[in-house]
Parts: sequence; C-alpha cells; structure tokens
Amino acid sequence: MFFQPPRDLETTVFARLPDAYRRAAPDNEWARYQPQGGPATSLLEGPSIDRDGTLWCVDLPNGRVYRITPDGTFHVAAEYDGWPNGLKFHEDGRIFIADYKHGIMEMDPVNGRVRPFLTRAGLAPFKGCNDLFFASNGDLYFTDQGLTGLHDPTGRLFRLTAAGRLECLLSNVPSPNGLVMNLSESMVYLAVTRGNCVWRVPLSPDGGVAKVGVYVQLSGGWGGPDGLALDVDGRLFIAHVGMGAVWVVDAMGEPVYRIRTCAEAHTTNVAFGGADGRTLYITESGSGSILAARLDRPGRPMFSHADRNGAVRPGGKGA
Repeated sequence: MFFQPPRDLETTVFARLPDAYRRAAPDNEWARYQPQGGPATSLLEGPSIDRDGTLWCVDLPNGRVYRITPDGTFHVAAEYDGWPNGLKFHEDGRIFIADYKHGIMEMDPVNGRVRPFLTRAGLAPFKGCNDLFFASNGDLYFTDQGLTGLHDPTGRLFRLTAAGRLECLLSNVPSPNGLVMNLSESMVYLAVTRGNCVWRVPLSPDGGVAKVGVYVQLSGGWGGPDGLALDVDGRLFIAHVGMGAVWVVDAMGEPVYRIRTCAEAHTTNVAFGGADGRTLYITESGSGSILAARLDRPGRPMFSHADRNGAVRPGGKGA
C-alpha cells in the first residue's frame, strides 16, 4: 500500500479552458459509456511540449487538439471526428495521437491536418487507444484500454517498431493507461488504472517481456493512476485521477513527495516544460485547467532519436 510521502508540493493554475470550448453535451456518446462522475463537457489530456517549448494538449469528447501560448491562452490547432486521448511529439515534429475512437493518428502541427496512422491490429479494431510513448530508437509504445478493468482484464500494450512491425506485448491488463520507459529503456512503466497500480514491464533481449510485476501499489481515489512522466534522475511522476494528486517515487519505488491539485481532483496527465525543464504541467479535467508546479529537477527529454525523415512507419494491414 502506498504510504504518505514526506512532503507536499503545491500547484497554481497556468491556464483554464474557456467555457465556450466546453460544449460537448452531457449525453454525448463517449461520456454515456464512462463511469459516472467524470467530466462530460470536456476532458483535457495528453499534455506535451514541442521543440519550441510550447505546450499542447487534447480534449477527448470534443475531438480537439489545443496549443497553449505562454500567457495561458488556448488555441484550437485541430478539430476532427475523433476522441483524442494521448499526444506525443516525434522528433521530426509530427504529432502522434492515441485516439479512443480510431486508433493512432498523425497530425501536422502547422496546418492541423489529422489523418489515420494505425487503425487496426491486423484486421481487428483496437478496443480504444489511450496513451503513447516514443523510445529513443524510434519504437512507438501505446496502450489499448477500451472499457477494460478488473471485470475484463484484456487491455493491451503494443509496440510499433521503427521498421513498421506491430507487436502485442501484453493482453491481460485491467485498464492500461499512461506509460513511460525507465532511463535505460530496459523497462516500461505502465499505469493500470482499475488496478490502482503501476506495473513494471521488463523487456527481454529478444524484444519480448518477462516477469511483469507491480512496481507501485496505490490506494484511494475514484479512478487510479493515469498519465506518467520521468525526470532526469529516473523518478516517476504518477497522475492519480480522483485523488487530485501527482505522486512522485524514486527509481526504487520509494515515495519522494506528492503534488496536490489547487483545483479539482481529475488530475489526468503530466508533462515537463519551462525554459529549464523544471515546470510540471498537469491537466486537471474537472475544472478544465492546466496546473503548474515548480520542481527541483528537470524532466527527461521526451524526443526520440529516430531519424528526422520519420523512421516510424505504420505496420501491417491495419495501417
């Protein structure tokens, strides 16, 4: 059981989504199939920083991608028929989106054009893609969550290699969500929301996984761990939905501190930014806010080392 960390850090509101943008009807299709109590008119997720230091995020039920300027103003960079849930920048500048409705999407940040990148696993559609992460070699890891949970532990973790080969690494996860790799990239940290824990997924030399186990067991809240991020010391930052907090543990899994929300409790995801990389941005979807906290150490750089011509390619017949 996760115990009380030695100290708390506070947050401030960096930006708040204008009410005019929170327009999705309470009975919209996505919200209708979610557990009661979550945001319905908007759901901010997928914070990510581009090469120029600009913050971006997605709004799931409204099918939007936002670019947020340093003064905290939201700009609609794209709006399309989809449910964007996670967002990451490839080193070549492309935006990749884990879309709950369609799969993995690709977006041009200049013109806002969104197009399918990987829509199926073979011939079968995904359950509902949630989040994604680029390894330094250009491999793309992503989660396929859908409505899985303890009642249906069939969520999946995929890897799309830079050469275009799609591999299912896990198919027994009760609600796989955010993910990040450790500093040596020998392991994937995987948020398992309905299990209220973070799994460690060791990678074997042949590219498979072995001896998967629980890394951190959390408790409380009405959701569970969601987005994950890593700092330069290998400390793991865990956004805990329903707890209104981001838990921080060191590379051994020992608690370091807790970052508390100054808004509501729907802390969905995190990203490092700022000129020195020491500002943690937190999407808080209850109030439609992006929170900020100043940290003692910077985040790990998120860009992959894949070639700038776009080494990662869609794989298989599902592209």
